[in-house]
Amino acid sequence: MATQSFKRQDLEVHLGSSGQVVGRLYLGSGKRSAFSYEERWLRDSRFFTLSPDLLPVLGVQHPQQVFFCALEDTAPDSWGERVIRRAHARLRQQDRETPALEPVDFLMWVDDEARVGALRLFDPQANIYLRAGGRHWHVPPLVELDKVVQAARALEAGTESAQDLHYLLGQGTSLGGARPKSTVRDTDGRLALGKFPSQADKRDVIRGEVLAMHLAAKAGINVAAARVEIINETAVAVIRRFDRSDDGGRIPYVSAATMLQSDGRDTTHAYTELVDVLLQEGANPIADIHQLWRRLVFNFLICNTDDHLRNTGFLYDARNHGWRLSPAFDLNPMPGDRRESKTWLTEDSGPIDSREVLMDGAPYFRLDARQAASIWTEVAQAMASWRVVAKGLGMRGTDLVDFEPAFA
Repeated sequence: MATQSFKRQDLEVHLGSSGQVVGRLYLGSGKRSAFSYEERWLRDSRFFTLSPDLLPVLGVQHPQQVFFCALEDTAPDSWGERVIRRAHARLRQQDRETPALEPVDFLMWVDDEARVGALRLFDPQANIYLRAGGRHWHVPPLVELDKVVQAARALEAGTESAQDLHYLLGQGTSLGGARPKSTVRDTDGRLALGKFPSQADKRDVIRGEVLAMHLAAKAGINVAAARVEIINETAVAVIRRFDRSDDGGRIPYVSAATMLQSDGRDTTHAYTELVDVLLQEGANPIADIHQLWRRLVFNFLICNTDDHLRNTGFLYDARNHGWRLSPAFDLNPMPGDRRESKTWLTEDSGPIDSREVLMDGAPYFRLDARQAASIWTEVAQAMASWRVVAKGLGMRGTDLVDFEPAFA
């Protein structure tokens, strides 16, 4: 069968807007990839290890996962995969010779403009970046968001058209999980993530997330800029992409899962492991370690229990040759959940389920008892205004009742 013998084109891996060639990606039959560094990149004064599971050596390397970890971070999330499966099914209906989807293919469908971080995939035969250019591959501007929202609704209902898939395809990112979403270009030209209501929502999840982001900023947390846009009477969260510089440059990004060489689904890792990573690889480790502990306090106080390792990230600081904690994202109050973190605080203490656990772990985060108590107070004071902030975002009385258990 054609699907069994189909061999995928090997690609170049480029870095940033300049298109620096950093390696080659071998796709083979599509089950798993391999990678080799470009020799000139290894010798470059700006060299940094693209991913902790890659050795800085010449020769082909075979990752444990489908791709090396940092490239996995650029793959679409479960929503993006859902869109790709629907589009691929439509292609196979039109042409039965279309090869079946293999594990490597999902990453190949991501729009170059929307791809998270600074890694880019270049087809040397076609002399073009994957899914770049042309009217079928572009990030929709904010003024088209109503069409994108309608497309997402149609896909959830299973009634999507080819035009709906056109709006959604390639725009799913690794930042955001299973929720309906699309990368969009904001009114000032900057990239943002638009997150939409889902048919499965039992409460105003959209305003709840923006509420958490605003409270986080008040609590001294470096957080992605977020706002609520009303699109044809539908509340949409517009969250600024932090992996792009003011001039549109691409900033290298990896998740905490990548830093710990995890698939992001296991629960065997602890936040203190990230402290160790920052001490070894960080551009400003103590500031980021303190910031990380502040975020753990905040997550506990808003009952954000979706704190898996892909919901914490790092950006590469080229000037200081190290990694920085990225702005916080995917902060969601979970009023129906038990107040317990998904990721453990330390490998010995277990999940975060009380103030005492956090305070006991503070010394590992280079905080003494006075500093830790001060941070706790600052975060708690910011939280006290949650009702006022919520009303400012358009939440109604019933919404406040829905979310109150998370803030109690």
